[in-house]
Amino acid sequence: MRKGKLWSLALIMVLVLSTALAACSGGDKENSGDKDKDAADKGGSENETLVFGRGNDSTSLDPSRVTEGETFKVTVNLFETLLNFGEQDTTVQPGLAKEWEASEDGLTYTFQLQEGVKFHDGTDFNADAVVKNFERWANGDADTFPYYNSMFGGFKDDEGHVIESVKADGDNTVVITLKRPQAPFLKNIAMSMFAIASPEAFEKGDDQFERNPVGTGPFKFVEWKPNETITIEKNTDYWQEGLPKLDRVIFQSIPDNSARLNSLLTGGIDLADGINPADGVKIEENDKLQLFERPSMNVGYLGLTVTRAPFDKKEVRQALNYAIDKQTIVDTFFEGRAEVAANPMPSSISGYNEDIDAYPYDPEKAKALLKEAGLEDGFEMELWAMPVPRPYMPDGTKVAEVIQSNLADVGIKAKIVSYEWATYLDKASKGDADAFMLGWTGDNGDADNFLYVLLDEDNIGSNNYTYFKNAETHKLFLEAQTEIDEDKRNELYKQAQVILHEEAPWVPLAHSIPLLGGSKELTGFVPHPTGSDLLSNVEFK
Repeated sequence: MRKGKLWSLALIMVLVLSTALAACSGGDKENSGDKDKDAADKGGSENETLVFGRGNDSTSLDPSRVTEGETFKVTVNLFETLLNFGEQDTTVQPGLAKEWEASEDGLTYTFQLQEGVKFHDGTDFNADAVVKNFERWANGDADTFPYYNSMFGGFKDDEGHVIESVKADGDNTVVITLKRPQAPFLKNIAMSMFAIASPEAFEKGDDQFERNPVGTGPFKFVEWKPNETITIEKNTDYWQEGLPKLDRVIFQSIPDNSARLNSLLTGGIDLADGINPADGVKIEENDKLQLFERPSMNVGYLGLTVTRAPFDKKEVRQALNYAIDKQTIVDTFFEGRAEVAANPMPSSISGYNEDIDAYPYDPEKAKALLKEAGLEDGFEMELWAMPVPRPYMPDGTKVAEVIQSNLADVGIKAKIVSYEWATYLDKASKGDADAFMLGWTGDNGDADNFLYVLLDEDNIGSNNYTYFKNAETHKLFLEAQTEIDEDKRNELYKQAQVILHEEAPWVPLAHSIPLLGGSKELTGFVPHPTGSDLLSNVEFK
């Protein structure tokens, strides 16, 4: 899950002011935007630059060292992985490996690599380079390579480490052997954080490499001005002919959503993410702009901590599911750009159970369940409201007010409380909340990344904030992790969702459609559900 960082009010004001001044003076656009587009109109493509406004700066440009999405927005264009995701989904496609084969027992994967590929520093991409990347990760620790730890069960000498060996078989073949089958293995290595980097570059030191990234991607790193811009430029030696189409991309940090929208409206930037649902119409009605919808791969929910009375009773948890008017929340706060959630993961994820319907809004049914639980006169509780906007929860306080009103209608008195974001997450993870608002954006499009990570006993105290545990779902999740037959695996997850729906540790609220806005002249931009957008096909008309 990509959890945003908190900015002080003073820093936000400084950045917004500097952005406004840059827009007034022309800033980077004086040397890029209008001039480049004029050249394109005249039939030329020289110095065509895209300015991409985003909410925060990156924390590193070494994708293997981070878990936050602002880094991946940049590095997906600098580095490449052995396998890719589909253009708008998470199906596994060729990448730096043009072919692959898995053994029948699911323990051995053989990858045939693309030939003639060079890293940006001129060194060769080959099987030895792949081996050195995996050795670098496996010899690390959780602080250095956190995603490797969570996806592959630890590091080289750890008992849970799933990778037995990574070996080169000649220049263009890599053989990866696992200790046990891992069903999402191919999707895992397609994730942005497992991009293949130049060994010559990272062997100079991790700290130097994260500021001087070297991959094989369509763009090369140029410059990083912290909290301002990151500039990348066309890799003229890129192995895929005709790509990229842009000469340069500038990622500009604009933390405030309104300031970023204003910069888009005034032509200061060409593309902006983090568009508020309420501002979508404003972009659609502007004949110089276009609105992009990112495919939904998230969920916003109200978690119910099952270790705290009265939420230790299933009937009470079910009552809250019936009491909350989820459709009104979606219609009011998502401007129709979301769907009511029925399950803990969106329908875009393989294994989604379409036979499960969302709990309907039924206050009378909620009252009957409360009576059944011995709480006919209701009860008092705390309702934790998210203090920050997220794609899956645009306004935590206002959504909490609707929930509070719904609960009052069935006799439940909910007191809305909140904390600073880091404190909120820390306290919720410790089981201190009665009910808390939260959400999740998927990393690799796999059901395991939602159901097991968020609702299994193994993750209590980390990502399972509800402290829910169920022996049957636990067994299903573990079996699904090692089941390599996709149909059988999907059936296991569908069975688990039936149990989760009945046990109701969450009130699933919404699967949102995150919005981006861009210049009408942009073509070839396809938002990806993971939030990491490849820009190699983007150009100006």
